[in-house]
Amino acid sequence: MKNRYLEAGKIVNTHGIAGEVKILPWADEPEFLLDFYTLYIDGKPIQLLSGRVHKNCVLAKLQGVTDVNEAMKLRDKVVCIDREDVELEPGAFFLADLMGLEVRDADTGEVLGQIADVLTPPASNVYVVRGGKKEHMIPAVEEFIAETNVDEGYIRVRLIEGM
Repeated sequence: MKNRYLEAGKIVNTHGIAGEVKILPWADEPEFLLDFYTLYIDGKPIQLLSGRVHKNCVLAKLQGVTDVNEAMKLRDKVVCIDREDVELEPGAFFLADLMGLEVRDADTGEVLGQIADVLTPPASNVYVVRGGKKEHMIPAVEEFIAETNVDEGYIRVRLIEGM
């Protein structure tokens, strides 16, 4: 079952004296967070009153946070979003939904393990697959990923010699 709330970033610092916080977003683009009216911190909803991107972070004004002292209390807190508030493009999915998916060889059907981690270097994501005969690190690109079926709980991959 998919989690309703998804981790979307972390408050890493305060900004200024008026209670703004600096959020390091965990999304492809920091602007993603600006699409939400409500964020969740410690499971509680908090309104995003305003925000702007600054150096790959989001400087945010949150409801009820009026000074630097209140903002400091939020430092190191994880910011979540409600998946119901997101409309993904067809074929898109959240990285969190990949965790634990069964990974199968597209040619043989052999189960290679489960996705244990997703690395996000600049070029493309890399799926770390564990639980099979050996660990695999599979680039998340068309050449290697034959099918991603989050709803059915599996990914089919094409491996090359030595992978």
